[in-house]
Amino acid sequence: MLGIFKEKLVKAPKELNSPASLNSCTKPKLSHEILQDFMSCNSSNAFSMCFGNEALLAYSPSNKPSIHQRLFSGLDNIYCVFLGGLHNLSMLNKQYGLSKGTNEAMFITEAYRTLRDRGPYPADQVLKELEGSFGFVIYDNKDGTVFVASGSNGQIGLYWGVAADGSIVISENLELIKASCAKSFAPFPNGCMFHSEHGLMSIEHPTKKMKAMPRIDSEGFMCGANFNVDSQTKIQVMPRVGSEANWATWS
Repeated sequence: MLGIFKEKLVKAPKELNSPASLNSCTKPKLSHEILQDFMSCNSSNAFSMCFGNEALLAYSPSNKPSIHQRLFSGLDNIYCVFLGGLHNLSMLNKQYGLSKGTNEAMFITEAYRTLRDRGPYPADQVLKELEGSFGFVIYDNKDGTVFVASGSNGQIGLYWGVAADGSIVISENLELIKASCAKSFAPFPNGCMFHSEHGLMSIEHPTKKMKAMPRIDSEGFMCGANFNVDSQTKIQVMPRVGSEANWATWS
């Protein structure tokens, strides 16, 4: 999986952008170069979708059976790449009135659309209901927003970094991220969600701020940042009432 979102669409956390990238023997790449690398190292059934000059999603189905499946869904201008599996998918489908054949990517897309358009239920509460291992990226082409989440058990690893043009790059492929972003990358924090307008938030502790901790690589250079819950801080939030309290516009 690969997602690339231009800087004017998504502001990457400033701590991801390491000054060591300028002096690294591996230089950050441009978006089209990263896409070429992804397509060349994946199977012939890989495909990509470009949304003007602002967003790009690329996807390659799993070539062999695995509990960590890769799925793609597109519905009503919402596109989702899902990694992993949900143990309680059947229950969730019943809860949302979806058919038995709805897979994880389709469910996430439907849940996102429901909450964006109609539901006052907070995003962190929805994600807490997901049982299993998961990581996903949603691009909402209607609203021009990006939503990323990773489960708390750490079995699905996502990585994010900054490309040469300032775009944010997201993938489960660590080697691709390293080659694309030089020193400006880090693991996407487990148990967290990221929204292009409102930034990074813990799913388990949504009222706590996230704190960036510098990462030092084996060569002694700063290499992006790890993000952890800062237990000493609290986000001041208004009561979530009405259509604003959803995945598309939490605050």
